[in-house]
Amino acid sequence: MNYQSENTSVCVSVIMPVRNEGRFIQETLRSLQGQRTEGFDLEVLVVDGMSQDDTRQKVAVLAAEDPRIKLLENPLGQTSAALNAGLHAAKGEYVCILGAHAFYSPDYIAVCLQELLAHGAVGCSGKLITTPADSSRQARLVAWAMGHPFASSSRSVRTQREGYSGTVPFPVMQRNALLEAGGYNELLIRNQDNDMNQRLRAMGFKLYLTGKTTCLYYPRSSVRTFLQHAFLSGLWNARSLKKNPASMAMRHFVPMGFVIVLLILLALALAGLAAPGTQARDAAVALGGILAIHLSMGTIAGIQVALRERTGTALWLAPLILAFHCCYGLGTLGELLLQAGRPEQRDCGEGAAQIIADRD
Repeated sequence: MNYQSENTSVCVSVIMPVRNEGRFIQETLRSLQGQRTEGFDLEVLVVDGMSQDDTRQKVAVLAAEDPRIKLLENPLGQTSAALNAGLHAAKGEYVCILGAHAFYSPDYIAVCLQELLAHGAVGCSGKLITTPADSSRQARLVAWAMGHPFASSSRSVRTQREGYSGTVPFPVMQRNALLEAGGYNELLIRNQDNDMNQRLRAMGFKLYLTGKTTCLYYPRSSVRTFLQHAFLSGLWNARSLKKNPASMAMRHFVPMGFVIVLLILLALALAGLAAPGTQARDAAVALGGILAIHLSMGTIAGIQVALRERTGTALWLAPLILAFHCCYGLGTLGELLLQAGRPEQRDCGEGAAQIIADRD
């Protein structure tokens, strides 16, 4: 498809927030340099959140070779601030919101742009394929867990099917629509994409996910950091719920419900140590039953992956997914309890979501 009019060339501006991404940044940028750009111009804005590793040096080397690559600074170090800085600096009428932990197919941007126009969408993303960050056992288990519907749900950006969607992972977007929505909410450290996507949908815009192109996403490489990430993701779900309830779906709070049930049953079972009775015994049986069902479903997921990958290592997915759901749920529950005990304060940064409109 030709995106050019008689006198003008369409421009797509990649906006990529980074911080300490020295491990992946060169491979990621190389995949962008190799994009097929027939019919449009491409610029790549790498917005650095004050990296302390060699990220900036590696970007600078590639920028010296390729004038399409530009390095911007993000003193706040937050993703939302980086995205807003990129929106302000972008030359393109379309922007591509990309992550540095990924490798993009050569046709990724071109296909997303084609599909955006073909389906009348404001944003379009390709399919995300979760891939181990390295060959270690932990990295493989983390990637397999994140990419399985039982761990992440069938509506996750990692598992959802082609079609109109509530959220898209690494999309090409119409820049003016993002500006019209007020830019990204800089009060959100996470879930700023969910928040933006909800505001766009509320304005009548559509989002589309195409299966015609893909990108490889590299998650965390250790179980410890994976579970820490799960806890913080759950925590930010609670904070996002407070700031924009419509941006969160029921599936985001299923792990919390699971944890609440486990904690109630555990408390009842432990109470039976002081005062034995049928209630405590029933609670212990129910607790054991729920854990057994969860581990059984995790084992089925592990067998599916083991057959696909031809390795018994995948059978460790059962306890890992259980730990993932518990950490995620505890993060949400803990933050909601803290909010309940915290005095209500006026949000002094209430207008931060409009900051990009003021800049432009």
